Formats: sequence, C-alpha cells, structure tokens
Amino acid sequence: MALKAVHVSDVPNLDQVPESPSVALYSAGFARGEARPPFKAPRFLVIGHRGHGMNVLRSSDRRMRGFKENTLLSFNGAAKYPVDYVEFDVQVTSDDCPVIFHDDVILSEDNGTIFEKRVTELCLAEFLCYGPQRENGKMGKALWRKTRDGKIVRWDVEADDSLCTLQEAFEKVDPSLGFNVELKFDDHIVYQQDHLVHVLQAILKVVFECAQGRPIIFSTFQPDAALLIRKLQSIYPVFFLTNGGTEIYYDSRRNSLEEAMKLCLEGGLQGIVSEVKGVFRNPAVVPKIKESKLSLLTYGKLNNVSEAVYMQHLMGIDGVIVDLVQEITEAVSDLIKPAEEGLGESVGEVEVGKVESKPKFSEKEIAFLLKLIPELIQL
Repeated sequence: MALKAVHVSDVPNLDQVPESPSVALYSAGFARGEARPPFKAPRFLVIGHRGHGMNVLRSSDRRMRGFKENTLLSFNGAAKYPVDYVEFDVQVTSDDCPVIFHDDVILSEDNGTIFEKRVTELCLAEFLCYGPQRENGKMGKALWRKTRDGKIVRWDVEADDSLCTLQEAFEKVDPSLGFNVELKFDDHIVYQQDHLVHVLQAILKVVFECAQGRPIIFSTFQPDAALLIRKLQSIYPVFFLTNGGTEIYYDSRRNSLEEAMKLCLEGGLQGIVSEVKGVFRNPAVVPKIKESKLSLLTYGKLNNVSEAVYMQHLMGIDGVIVDLVQEITEAVSDLIKPAEEGLGESVGEVEVGKVESKPKFSEKEIAFLLKLIPELIQL
C-alpha cells in the first residue's frame, strides 16, 4: 500500500497521522514534547553485524564468508550464540516494501556484462529475483559485489540464502533476538524531508505490525532521518551512527563524536554508535557522553579483537557490534559477564587448577591505557 508523504513539521508524532489501527495503538500514550527516555542496557551488549557477520569476499579469513550477510540464515545462525541483537540494513523498494540489504546498488551479470541497479528503484519482485530463490529452491540472478579496492567479484559464500524483507525477519527469526534496524540511505544523495518521512513510515508500519515485544533499536548515519524517526515514534530508542571523525563528510554533524552528542541531545535521541577507532582516538569524550545520559555502542574491525572489546567495557561503553559472533560472545562470557554477575557478592574460593582469564587493572593502569590508546591507533 502506498503511504502518504507529508512534511515533517506536520507530523510531530505518528499518533496524529495513523496509517493503520496498529500504528495508532503503538503511538497511544506518548504525548508531544515528552522528554527523552534514556536507553539502559541491562548488561554489556554484543550485537551481530549484519547477522552472523559481514561478508568480506576477498578475505583470507573464511569466517568472513561463512553466512550470506543480512539473511534469515545469518540472523538465526547468530541467535545460536548469546548475542543480544543482530544489526541489519533496511531500505525501501519502489513499491514501498522494506527490504534488508546493505549496498546501495545490486550488481549482477547478463551475457558477460556486469550491470548495477539501485535497490530503492527496484520493486519487491525485482529485488527478490536475485540469489537463491526461497519458493522453488532454484537460483535466481547471480549476485556480484564491488570490493573496497574497486574490484568486482562474484558474491560467493559457504552458506548462501535468499534475500529477505523486514517482515520476513520479524516472522522467521528467533523471537528472543533483538533487532538493531539501521535505516540505510545513500551518502551521496541529498534527501528531501518528504521523501525521508515516506520511507520511514513504510518501515514503521512493518515494525508496529510485526514487532510483538521484540527489543528494537533504530540507528542511522543520516542525521535528518535520525531526528525524524525520533519525531515519528517514541517507543523504540534511536541511535545516531557516526565514524567518530575517522572520515570527513560535507555534513558537519557526521564528523566528530562531539557533533554526534550535540545532535542526540538536541533531537532527543538515546545514544551514539561510533566507529571504535573514533572512540579510541578520543577516549576523553566517553565520560562526557555518559554524563549526558546517552548510551554508546561501537562498530568496526577492532571489535573482532577480544582485548579491544574488554578495554571498551572498562571505559564504560555499553556494547559492541561484531563480525566474529562466536569468538566475541565467548570472550565476553569469559571476561566480562562473570564480573557483572558477581557485583556485590563476596569472592569465594578459586577452583584448584583453574586459571582466571580476566585481566585485572587498577584505576591508575586504566588511566594510563586510555592515554596510550590514541597513540596506538593510527592518526
């Protein structure tokens, strides 16, 4: 169903523009101008990146080509481990269906020629015709992908799966698993507010109809989309994604953790998701973010290193988005969870022959490490 696009100033909250009874139901009880409710993580969170991990097709590490990213198979594969959420990217097709896919364009091959089509310009049927076909078990159009160095390679993984919609994810992924829904927009396009509202309403319609109590976090690199999704609903926390200054963009709101914090506070957002290098280069900003009652999560390659994850726990960061789901959940269970569970309890006898793997740091040592980390990260 086509959704009516309206100007953001006309829709301070969804309860004033209900698209369906379910939207009105979920919006009820949230008054205009309500203060930002903080997001309180119950523990140090581990979030599976695009499910069981993103695909790096030219990597020598087979784990980066295990499950096809952003698929039901990858999400349910991650759910076998103690992850709290899976993160995935949502775009909306030309016929207003939210689908899960990271790249702005789909690459395929026809008669030896590689061609590309923008995901948002495809209708749902066209989008689903790529890759394995769920209904008949056949293979659709082959998917290719452009690597960071510009090479185009066939998108081959060890465990392939069909492309999917947001609704399918709600219906077919382990219901105990939270969803970190990244609202995906092209960095090179300047979007009008009417268009952003239209896209976000299409996504919210599916979320409100299908969530059924599942924990959900919204996140996006698009500053205006972050502010809008917060205005359009008050139920689910909204996090602003940032590179933390590791890359520079035309929109200054994207260029530092300080700018991200400013956007969150002005727009009533609940937290920040930063590239982990941005945090390690500027560790002094972490207590400022926490004092502002904002949550802080991170993403990036360093989150696949257990020592870097543990250091973030010591810094007060609330959680990490990771590719190596099995390895990092095991490390967190070993290094972090026992300390969290043992808070306020007396220390019993240590089992004979058991080596305690959790490193111990004094406050002075932690302060030294925080000063040293920026020097270790390439500036």
